Amino acid sequence: MKTETLNPKTELLIGAGLDVLHFESEEWLSNIAFYKDETRFFADLIEKRKTNDAAQTAYGQILENLDTVHKELFDYLENDIIEHEKLLSRLELGEKGLADADYRDKHRQLKQRMEGFTNNFRQFKKMVFGYVKSL
Repeated sequence: MKTETLNPKTELLIGAGLDVLHFESEEWLSNIAFYKDETRFFADLIEKRKTNDAAQTAYGQILENLDTVHKELFDYLENDIIEHEKLLSRLELGEKGLADADYRDKHRQLKQRMEGFTNNFRQFKKMVFGYVKSL
């Protein structure tokens, strides 16, 4: 039997008021801005620590590529959150054809993406720190 671990915070937030969900979206955007700053720092750090050792150079290149992928994913996720916020605005204005449940479902999906991406980014940071320590 396959069991799914539910995040109790997610379950509580999905039932929360729209203002609470808006606050969480704003928090995500703030985190993404911080992660973007971190990726710039990591890119500079990797560039400064480059060596001529082929193995280290290959590993450094992989990290640089991952850094680029993260930057693009941040932009993609950030755009989705901004669109989500625009949907909230339209929902609050009472635009016809929009449902509160649709917004909440989209919010849940974004929350899962953000959590997954945050975990992946932590792993990337560990790799960068390990690489820099080994030089």
